[in-house]
Amino acid sequence: MTQPLSLDAFLPFRLSVVSNVVSDAIASTYQALFGLRIPEWRLVAVIAESDGLSQQQLGARTRMDKVTVSRAAIALAERGLIERRANPVDQRSHLLSLTPDGRALYEQVAPKALEMEARIFGGLDAAELDRFRAVLERVEAAAGGLEG
Repeated sequence: MTQPLSLDAFLPFRLSVVSNVVSDAIASTYQALFGLRIPEWRLVAVIAESDGLSQQQLGARTRMDKVTVSRAAIALAERGLIERRANPVDQRSHLLSLTPDGRALYEQVAPKALEMEARIFGGLDAAELDRFRAVLERVEAAAGGLEG
């Protein structure tokens, strides 16, 4: 007989729960301080690093579905934080860039993000963090190999 499933010991479940706890803690801070939901912040951060991405590229980079990316992009555009311009390679899509207001917001949020990361992972030393990042990369690669 196979061993019964125990969710508390099932790593995919634990990873999901921990991810949700971390995201919820960060989300409440971003919402309170900057009026951003997590999908909106993710788009701002990715666009800040790689200006001029299509919504499809943003979805692939953030692993968010196209509806979530679209809603976040619309909300950011309505706030004047991103601008859309025609994609010269694909006329059916747009490239998204931060506006000066969007860049200024990023410059305010990024230090807060780093502060929150330090608070969450402050109990781990540098070697533990390096190992943790390496393990996350290996898990991501293994899970990516199961897709499709």
